[in-house]
Amino acid sequence: MSPTSNLFRASRPVFRSSQFFTSQSTRSTFRQNASKRFQSTAAPEGAAQESFFKRMWNSPVGFKTVHFWAPVMKWALVLAGISDFARPAEKLSLTQNAALTATGLIWTRWCLIIKPKNYLLAAVNFFLGMVGIVQVSRIALWHQEQKKLGAPKTTEEL
Repeated sequence: MSPTSNLFRASRPVFRSSQFFTSQSTRSTFRQNASKRFQSTAAPEGAAQESFFKRMWNSPVGFKTVHFWAPVMKWALVLAGISDFARPAEKLSLTQNAALTATGLIWTRWCLIIKPKNYLLAAVNFFLGMVGIVQVSRIALWHQEQKKLGAPKTTEEL
């Protein structure tokens, strides 16, 4: 007798038992639970609609939490980085802008993993990373240009 026929012969009692096939009772239970899936999640008609301010006040990322105020204050870093676009590249700090870029990109991902998801913080971190990338690329291009010219690295060395 081949080994495969022994395997099938040994498994026949398992397949004959009613627990591996759907019985009438499991079908009826499934149908009862499946109807709950399509019930509406809308509020009852008698419930009053809350104002935006009240919903934000009671929200897990609302006005009275650090999840709201931290991103609001972090926009100052983004605005400071944008104002640095007007500064010459030799006056910018590579380490500072690299740190802002890394912070922005790492925390953008993290804001989408934590609970509650904080999309406001993810947005500010994304823009912080983008501003940092622009500044780091400006500094890198300035360094390349200085190497080609053979000029001194800073204006103070003149």
